[in-house]
Amino acid sequence: MARARPPHRVGRCPTRATEAIMADENEDYIYDEATGEWRPASEIAASAEAGRIVPRDAAGNVLANGDSVILIKDLKVKGAGQTLKQGTLIKSIRLTDNPDEIDCRHEAIKGLVLRTEFVRKR
Repeated sequence: MARARPPHRVGRCPTRATEAIMADENEDYIYDEATGEWRPASEIAASAEAGRIVPRDAAGNVLANGDSVILIKDLKVKGAGQTLKQGTLIKSIRLTDNPDEIDCRHEAIKGLVLRTEFVRKR
């Protein structure tokens, strides 16, 4: 998406048009390829937040940064040659860009990424 100055407004009352253009000059506009229109950046950011998928655990509880979770299934960890047992507590998770994955640490494994379908919020 490209950023640009606001489009020129035509066909309005001169005083109102000037006020509208003056108010819009401080705001960035982004070209929305889906609609083919120039839209305010704040409007696009608000619509992106509204359409964002919320990460949930296996039971459907909403997950947040810093939560503690418990494994609901034994998991073999690739590259570590270990198995994390069901019921293992994982403290202070971090959310990733992918709502189906969480980043976490375990005392034996650093940089562990788990699927949300295998954890339950504590």
